[in-house]
Amino acid sequence: MLVVTSIAALPDLFDFFASVSHRRFESAISDIPFPPAQDTKDDDRQPGSDKQAGPYPASLQGGDILVAENGRQPDSEEDHPEKERNDVKTVRPGLALVGRVGTLEKMPGTLDEFWTLDGSTDFLDHGSFGATPKPVQEEQARWRRRLEAQPVRFFQRELETTLDNARAALAEFLGAPSDDLVFVPNATSGVNAALRSYDLDPGDQILITDQAYNACANAARYAASRAGAEVVVASVPFPLQSGAEVVDSIMDSVGERTRLAIVEHVTSPTGLILPIADVVARLLDRGVEVLVDGAHAPGMVDVDISEIGATFYVGNCHKWLCAPKGVGFLYVAPDHQSSVVPTVVSHGYNTEHEKRSRFHLLFDWPGTQDPTALLSVPAALSAMDGLRPGGWPVLMASNRRLALRAQEIICECLDVEPPAPEDMVGAMAAIPLPDADEQPLVYGRDPLQDRLFFEDRFEVPLLHWPEWPSRLIRISAQSYNTLDQYERLADVLRRRLTP
Repeated sequence: MLVVTSIAALPDLFDFFASVSHRRFESAISDIPFPPAQDTKDDDRQPGSDKQAGPYPASLQGGDILVAENGRQPDSEEDHPEKERNDVKTVRPGLALVGRVGTLEKMPGTLDEFWTLDGSTDFLDHGSFGATPKPVQEEQARWRRRLEAQPVRFFQRELETTLDNARAALAEFLGAPSDDLVFVPNATSGVNAALRSYDLDPGDQILITDQAYNACANAARYAASRAGAEVVVASVPFPLQSGAEVVDSIMDSVGERTRLAIVEHVTSPTGLILPIADVVARLLDRGVEVLVDGAHAPGMVDVDISEIGATFYVGNCHKWLCAPKGVGFLYVAPDHQSSVVPTVVSHGYNTEHEKRSRFHLLFDWPGTQDPTALLSVPAALSAMDGLRPGGWPVLMASNRRLALRAQEIICECLDVEPPAPEDMVGAMAAIPLPDADEQPLVYGRDPLQDRLFFEDRFEVPLLHWPEWPSRLIRISAQSYNTLDQYERLADVLRRRLTP
């Protein structure tokens, strides 16, 4: 991985790019102005010194190390049979390269150095809010110091360029033109911007699924209520046998007045990877525009927005991309950008700039806020790419294998069948549990979830889906998780759920 310690090291960056054949990616990020490293008295990094981090130890090598059934972490290629690696697919150049370039001066030697999670619990809920690696937290801190060293210079003279470069790196990773992408605080903000900008007439319909994230479903209800429109809910089967059941259910719910459909790339309650390209194509053929809720998708699956072809696509960077909290993105197809405005209208509404689109002007300055989370996105892409030889494709495949094996263990322990085919499972998996016999706690939390946390030291969500008393347990798999954590959880669940 390329190491950049200061602005003075930028020539090394350019030399690196000279050897890269993917010139479109090179041009997108070659102007990134990296924040200076902090003083050594505040950081153990020593810019300019000969001290460098060594290669990753055995605990960080190989895409399938976390699924060894004997509980140990293999330390050689002999421990990685080729048959265990056959789900690592060839991916777009952007996915393979974007994480190779960042502002990190060194990578950690162990997982304990990489993550700052509290080790007193088994953290099996990466899907809710993600987790930000230590080097990315440090990168954000350096951006923040740079901002506070001269706020006027930063906001008025530097932010525009640095924001453009962060956007370009993310766009390359997502397979989308940078011109069609804007940063938003989170996926829910992006959904609201798209919906509130969408023209609806009385009697029109917005189609959602019964697995829609509640905040997005509420945004659809609000937009419909203001226009005298209607929200129609398609039922996504769960358990299910194939993705075709999802496509059929959604298409069967399309009516003559359906104008817009909101469809999940990865469902929140059940972790299903939907056949999104097929769904989008079928809806567009029926004259229905599509907003894809990709909150969980980037970093869990290979996202190629241009190939998906949706009108709108929203996602989070803090979940599986592991960027700092407070940064998501909104993609809008070019022919719709003129009508889309952010939820916060600011100076861009009446600003003209010959080198910037109105779309970017509207979204890039929502008012004074801390932009360091979004400026740290390239560092997150780089850091996570460096966790596995082979980068992002191997990391995503490794997380998926771990989730599948964990689901298998818990299903066997509870004597239930896996509720979905393997090709619809990514780094999250949901397993049906017996119906609840206690009323939910505040915000609908199941009492068993609190017992698992306070008494058994597991952080894992229980969801009342589709409604109480039905419930699911949803596990996540990230590089810091190991198989024995899910084995312990299975044992605890069997003990607690056995009459």
